[in-house]
Amino acid sequence: MTHPSDARGDAHVKGRFELAAIRLPVLATFGALVAGLGVGVLLSGSGLSTQVTESVALLGSLWLRALQMTIVPLVASLLVLGLVQMVEAARAGAAARRFLTLVLVVAIAGGVFTALVLPFALAAFPIPETASGFLADDQQSAGEIPGVLEFLKSVIAPNIVAAAAETAMLPVTIFFTLFAVAITRLPQAQGEVLLTFFHALANAMLQIIGWVLWIGPVGVAALAFGVGLKSGGGAFAALAHYILLVSAMGGFVLVLAYALGAVLGRVGLPAFAQAVLPAQAVALSTQSSLASLPAMLESAARLNLRPSTAEFVLPLAVAIFRATSVAMNLAVALYVAALVGVEVSPVLIVTGILVAVIISVGSVSLPGSISFVVSIGPIALAMGLPIEPLALLVAVEMLPDIMRTVGNVTMNVAVTSIVDRTDPN
Repeated sequence: MTHPSDARGDAHVKGRFELAAIRLPVLATFGALVAGLGVGVLLSGSGLSTQVTESVALLGSLWLRALQMTIVPLVASLLVLGLVQMVEAARAGAAARRFLTLVLVVAIAGGVFTALVLPFALAAFPIPETASGFLADDQQSAGEIPGVLEFLKSVIAPNIVAAAAETAMLPVTIFFTLFAVAITRLPQAQGEVLLTFFHALANAMLQIIGWVLWIGPVGVAALAFGVGLKSGGGAFAALAHYILLVSAMGGFVLVLAYALGAVLGRVGLPAFAQAVLPAQAVALSTQSSLASLPAMLESAARLNLRPSTAEFVLPLAVAIFRATSVAMNLAVALYVAALVGVEVSPVLIVTGILVAVIISVGSVSLPGSISFVVSIGPIALAMGLPIEPLALLVAVEMLPDIMRTVGNVTMNVAVTSIVDRTDPN
């Protein structure tokens, strides 16, 4: 059977782009983080009553639970929509298949780089001891790491509903990956019905998570207050340490984009750097790949790429490709692992990369705060890591997101250049 991409795919992309227009109180959440930490630092050692501290902690815990409750249905729906779109893109022709191959190579390269380099970076620049305040008292020690055979047994869940209830994200991810591929093999009318359902489910979940993030300043302030009480002023240094290390992993993808664009794009480094600069400027100011699309098309023209290639590949890249996603999202998960003292095995590393690659398909074109929760939560859960620290880290995501957007835009232009230059026609 055939699925016309311009019927289902364009409708899907349009819906995702409309969702990207959601406005979240990012600055207010960041300000609440700073204020909560500051008040907590000022009151640390002041002998606040247990009732007060527990009440504030309860407020933060309820907000965190509200974030968690949307993860499974949102990830499932976005995963199905994104993977179906990728399958349909692969059917569009040789240019699309070359693009998707590059997407996969870049994503895996970013994950491998992070897995190899971040542990050395953490050894050279250890996490400040004050960062332990990001954890609840019952998360201070590492949990039990499953053996290889036990882990492999858990990959396939006999009851997907039970796996979802237990937030066992690896079997859930595998199930919905297969489900998405199965949808593409159904008669078109049946496939459209299922995609309509999942699109509606995604919209509903995004509406809920949008409400939750709107009250994010309250929840973040409550959580940050507890961190300030535990860690004192060192909490600010711990956050700066996190931002720099995670952004550095995205920096690898940015450097890789220059190398690929200059060498495989056959234009040379100075020419590529000059051509992509306007798109980077827009990305830096807007932190939106979608808003940078017109500037990316202009960069493609500066590189003398064929309009037919640029006008096909760049919108597709914006729709289903976030080059920095795997590298930086895995970095966050590994940072949390180091924070709780979990020694991540090679099996868990591979799991993290696999889930990060698949989940990245379903999280593109979403606002940074939402994609942070949707993308990193499943990775951490699949690796057996706590996701509670993410509730605070999302408040500073606006800073690493600068690197994410600039890296994504630069790689989009580089990949478009490669696809055009390698076209045998």
